[in-house]
Amino acid sequence: MGFWTLSRYADVEAFLRAPQTSSAPPSDPLFAALRGGHDAPAMRSMRKWMAGKDGPEHRRLRRLVARALTPNAVERLRPEVHRIVDGLIDEMGEGEVDLIEQFATPVPIAVICGLLGIPIEDAWRCLEWTNAIANIIDPLITPQMRIAMNRAEPQFNAYIREQIELRRSHPRDDVLSMLMQKDADGDGLSDEDVIAQVLLLFNAGHETTLNVIGNAVHALLTHPEQLRILREHPELVEPAFEELVRYNATVQIIARQLTGDLTIDGTVIPAGSPVLGITGAAHHDPARFENPHLLDVRRRGVRSLAFGSGPHACIAAMLGKAEVSIALGSLLRRYETIEFATDEQQWHTRFHFVLGLTKLPLRVAFRR
Repeated sequence: MGFWTLSRYADVEAFLRAPQTSSAPPSDPLFAALRGGHDAPAMRSMRKWMAGKDGPEHRRLRRLVARALTPNAVERLRPEVHRIVDGLIDEMGEGEVDLIEQFATPVPIAVICGLLGIPIEDAWRCLEWTNAIANIIDPLITPQMRIAMNRAEPQFNAYIREQIELRRSHPRDDVLSMLMQKDADGDGLSDEDVIAQVLLLFNAGHETTLNVIGNAVHALLTHPEQLRILREHPELVEPAFEELVRYNATVQIIARQLTGDLTIDGTVIPAGSPVLGITGAAHHDPARFENPHLLDVRRRGVRSLAFGSGPHACIAAMLGKAEVSIALGSLLRRYETIEFATDEQQWHTRFHFVLGLTKLPLRVAFRR
């Protein structure tokens, strides 16, 4: 099909770290044509995403956005994440629940809205817009997806532009305001750049986190002994994060293009080649992980590729880890019973780079 695949851990990691690896949108005219053309709204947005830049421009955007996601900033957010998680558990209550719809989906939405200063009542509109636009990276674009993404981008763009103007007249202490500010050297982002990075933060921060929560709970319920260990030793929840995302990796494939020849284990992959790093396979590589098909929450030294590696490693990985760890810890602390409500779970079925559940029906009961 015209692309190379890598599946061993060492090969995937070397590929992600290689300077010849580019995440820029493919230059193939067909790629743009299937998405509405070079000047379609969604294509214009994608070309401004930090994730689609390389070299100096990528480093510049990353530096300007990273100001809002420092370790200290994430640590200051923890009490708010706890408040959001406990509030959603209160709303979810007991009995039969859908963990994806009632908990895993709204947790990251509420956190991102709080981070950006976006009113929570606008959260679902923003999610619908950003989900539609993010379909641009799907390799199998339908006409319906093309229409939806190019209709959603101008609407999301106009909404965030309104939020920017509000902050110009009334500055706030939120990430959107910070993204609008120049740094100490006088460098800053244009309004269009701010809007593009907000879209990226909204989508990447939401879909990854919700699927990690769903996949982790599913993995623990299918491994009751591991669930018991975390219940008895709640201090292990955060250290077990890397093992949980390794076992059922949310990001199964990372696609890149090569700007130069790349030698992997003696094989030369020529410049211009599209390459797929199969992270889902890499996480089960017996050369890297002992008994890789076993879930072991006590496993140490796990360094998953769930948030990428190299220059394009996820800038919000620390925030995602904090959200997931707090969410899992609170679920195990507050619920005495967590079990499947049905033998069948619903997973994403169409070709996608992400592994996740669309529904996870559970029966839950509070501790008395």
